[in-house]
Amino acid sequence: MIDLGEGEAVCFKVESHNHPSAVEPFQGAATGVGGILRDIIAMGARPVALLDGLRFADGDPRFDRAVGGIGAYGNSVGVATVGGEAVFDDAYADNVLVNAMCVGLLPADRIATAGASGPGNLVVLFGATTGRDGIGGASVLASAELGEDDADKRPTVQIGDPFTGKKLIEVSVELVESGLVESLQDCGAAGLASSLSEMAREAGIDLDLDRVPLREEGMEPWEVMISESQERMVAVVRPQMLAAVEALCDRWELHHAVIGTVTDTGLLRASWVREAVGEIPARFLTDECPRYRIEPRPPQPSTREPSSSLLLGLDAPALEQALLELLGSPNIRSRAPIYRRYDHLVGSRTVRRPGLDAAVLRLRPGYRGLAVSLDGQGRMTRLDPRTGGALAVLEAARNVACAGGEPIGLTDCLNFGNPEKPEIAWELAEAIEGMALACEALGVPIVSGNVSLYNETDGRAIHPTPVVGCVGLVADVRAIPSTWCEGDLILLADASPVSLAGSEYQARYGEVGGRLPRLELGAEASLVEFLWRAAPSCSLVHDVSDGGLAVCLAEAAIFSGIGANVEVPEDARAWFGEGGGQAVVACAPEQVDRLGGIPLRELGVVGGGRLLGIPVSELAEAHS
Repeated sequence: MIDLGEGEAVCFKVESHNHPSAVEPFQGAATGVGGILRDIIAMGARPVALLDGLRFADGDPRFDRAVGGIGAYGNSVGVATVGGEAVFDDAYADNVLVNAMCVGLLPADRIATAGASGPGNLVVLFGATTGRDGIGGASVLASAELGEDDADKRPTVQIGDPFTGKKLIEVSVELVESGLVESLQDCGAAGLASSLSEMAREAGIDLDLDRVPLREEGMEPWEVMISESQERMVAVVRPQMLAAVEALCDRWELHHAVIGTVTDTGLLRASWVREAVGEIPARFLTDECPRYRIEPRPPQPSTREPSSSLLLGLDAPALEQALLELLGSPNIRSRAPIYRRYDHLVGSRTVRRPGLDAAVLRLRPGYRGLAVSLDGQGRMTRLDPRTGGALAVLEAARNVACAGGEPIGLTDCLNFGNPEKPEIAWELAEAIEGMALACEALGVPIVSGNVSLYNETDGRAIHPTPVVGCVGLVADVRAIPSTWCEGDLILLADASPVSLAGSEYQARYGEVGGRLPRLELGAEASLVEFLWRAAPSCSLVHDVSDGGLAVCLAEAAIFSGIGANVEVPEDARAWFGEGGGQAVVACAPEQVDRLGGIPLRELGVVGGGRLLGIPVSELAEAHS
């Protein structure tokens, strides 16, 4: 939770639903959205935006199903999907990644907690009924590698109901607003076993499993305990408030039942028809759960060529033709066919729609706003986990800054292979260290997150992929950058050297390899600060990322509908290099003196119908 001032706070988190999405992509992605929504409403916040990070192999039919699942749930539940990313790489052919982020708002003095308190208080389960769908979702799917029997794991994938999810949002927010509950918790991975152990760790809970509303006959106690049926919440309620809670659930037609009592024993005890079926100190499942010590070991030294030799062996066309081909490549082409399937305006807060850097939401009734972004690194992290982790943080922060947002908080989802393997454990540790160093340089905290491990199939791991969501505070949504205009000066702001190592250019025309250049973290932080401070004086600010500077300029021209006369050295690294922080800034000539803070290089002037010798119409056609 981050205090926004003026009595308002923002709550945000990103989580994975990778293994379920690999097995059944529509419901896996849909229930990933549902799960992250419940995490936000469990804090008493109203969800206002969703973002999604998708990684598949190009041509995988599951991708379209996952997009359909996200749209079906988010559109139906009435929360705007405003951003994210889609990456295509054969490294994700077997283990797809579906990460979902949610942002919620609430009064800063009305934060709900998850801990149970007050012996004698009642534990109330409300929402959907409980079935066998999702049993083993956390243990069978999320904590094991996939293999040839994936289809047999379909029953462990949860089934979502967005309309019940919408009712759950309204009831949960009203429960907290009205002071009817002492604490609130969602039922996610491992169902009641997980949610109640977290609630009971400072107190204790006696649970009557036979009181749980069921939708299937003949369920065993253990099935009820670990079922991951969706759209369920657990609340701790004082006895005198029970009638009001039940009346609210009845008004919204949600199932509800008192399933337990808060104690002071520190135990989580479960019974079935008055017969004890389980008992354990709750802290053994939370703070004092077993820790597995793995000795990290870096992989054997790479035989890949150093960065100075990256042009050798590249079968690339002329720079202009390469630009057109990159614009139409799977990882750079227009994402409009994806985000047009999402409702990104519901709620009437969206000031800047998806399509360029970060989206912006208005904080009503004033003119402040939130810029939100979700970004990840795969290939770069494979080459250098520490640098890749730092780049994930820096790119998310740059995107928010390009929309005029001062980064105030981050959330992360760490998608890695089997951590029991020393090389994977090393990648994980190095990536986290890189992220920490970048956060320290920016002065921005990571406030929430999730890990998704065991992303391997038959021993083949995905790229180590840290995904980072960033939220930034926009001073005035009426002054965010949009498109460049005739006569604007185009300037380049940069921080660290770029390279072809791990770039889209290298991946398309050669073999991925090389050493990433060293990041200048102090300069990277200065660049981020410069961008959000300069944004109100600029007509356009755009981050240089996939495809390098040439692609960035082309996207700006396409987005603006007008070309520019720019000069970029006739060199592949200058056109397509990636890694180091760069951003293109366009502003009226009289505004340039206001953009002090870091050195800027003039690239050219906006005007005409061409860019880098290519008609803008041709660039747009390639991009679409």
